[in-house]
Amino acid sequence: MDTLSPEQRSERMSRVRASNTKPELMLRSLVWKLGHRYRKGKATIVGKPDIAFVGKKLAIFMHGCFWHRHNCANGRREPKSRLEFWGPKFARNVARDAEVRERLAAAGWRSLIVWECELRDPDDVSRRLKAFLDA
Repeated sequence: MDTLSPEQRSERMSRVRASNTKPELMLRSLVWKLGHRYRKGKATIVGKPDIAFVGKKLAIFMHGCFWHRHNCANGRREPKSRLEFWGPKFARNVARDAEVRERLAAAGWRSLIVWECELRDPDDVSRRLKAFLDA
């Protein structure tokens, strides 16, 4: 049972951003500081990666731990209501993520996932980004 009215739920969900979130902005800042220039949210690329290097065929995805079900405390957190809705939704998200990576690989792209929780250690993320981008 949802504790909010449909109007309250709609208003709350409208505040959830699809792009230019704080984690995305932080990730883009790290890539920029490494001296790489990129395209963001390129809709013509399978999966619409958050950051794309079209010439190099590299894609970087910024995944929220909760929405994409990372194996961390936030990713293992379960909603308290409407489990019959959220369970299949999360399963679709995870399946879609795997399909996108497979389709990108089949098209000759390399991809990297950066999890929201990993941004707590920007130096580590920068090292991973550098290794991925310079390989």
